[in-house]
Amino acid sequence: MCSNHSIMDMGFTTEQFPAGTHMCLIYSNEEERIEVISKFIGAGIANGDKVGYFADEMSPENFIQWLIDAGINLLAEKECNNFKVLTTLETYCPDGKFVPDQMLNTLKNYYISAKEENYSAARVSGEMAWALRGIPGSERLMEYESKINSILEQYPVTAICQYDANKFDGFTILECLKVHPYMIVKGQIVRNPYYLSPQEYLN
Repeated sequence: MCSNHSIMDMGFTTEQFPAGTHMCLIYSNEEERIEVISKFIGAGIANGDKVGYFADEMSPENFIQWLIDAGINLLAEKECNNFKVLTTLETYCPDGKFVPDQMLNTLKNYYISAKEENYSAARVSGEMAWALRGIPGSERLMEYESKINSILEQYPVTAICQYDANKFDGFTILECLKVHPYMIVKGQIVRNPYYLSPQEYLN
């Protein structure tokens, strides 16, 4: 990761990290997820970042209500265009299949548009359970997750990928750890000792 990236307020921890930090949140209870994700999104909105959220089980409207219930003041932000909720399927699988390079281009363009629109930074979070539905190409999810790490060096979108430990099997969780340089543990961001660089993981 480039050391000259701007420093980000993640919202859920007092420690700051460079833009482009790629994290996984492996959670087993909803309270933990609410605590991290609501504050991550709220901090992005407050900081004037371009903020994207990819909702899987909830509709975009229900996710916005979820944020409000978690204490994030969105009412004052309704006229701002810096926060957008999309579904995971329209984001990751717009043509009914998952193509890693297509999603990588989506991330690149997200960062480019954020800079062109004069946002201070770009951050996203996505729920990954969509990959359990047998969608064509979803078996390439970890390839995509690994390749992200190269993309974010030049296009530093700060990202949290959410994995529900009650839904993903142990093998997938271990693979998830191999492709995320940082993980969120008890509300803190820690360097992941299992992480392998894209060159190591994909070769």
